Amino acid sequence: MPEVRELASGESHLAAPALLELRPHLETVEALTARVDALRPGGYRLVGSFEPGDPVAAAVGGFRIADNLVLGRHLYVDDLVTRAALRGRGHADAVMAWIEAEARGEGCAVLHLDSGVQAERAAAHRFYFRHGMRIASYHFSRALD
Repeated sequence: MPEVRELASGESHLAAPALLELRPHLETVEALTARVDALRPGGYRLVGSFEPGDPVAAAVGGFRIADNLVLGRHLYVDDLVTRAALRGRGHADAVMAWIEAEARGEGCAVLHLDSGVQAERAAAHRFYFRHGMRIASYHFSRALD
């Protein structure tokens, strides 16, 4: 059974190997850890699922609690990933269950996340559907020069 727990400030590096698989543009453990730690004061939090005896998270969820006019109080998942070598062992399920319980405990009405539409995300989309999520909107973006 995986151990799931929130990663405190100073433990962000334990999430880095998993997060680098999802966010390779951050390139190094040091760069990713610095970015995570810079986001923490704005409410970004990390939860990890751990294999027995492995200090590095097998799966990680990065999220924040927010409140706005359209959604009310909600939990937004920024990042959710399992290290490729450890997929299929229930780590993502454990992280998702922890996040959902946290959202309920924080009085959130809904849980949200965005996922890219590229073909390699199909397994992630099946995971989200299996967890009762649905496609609720389009997400539009535009790069700014």
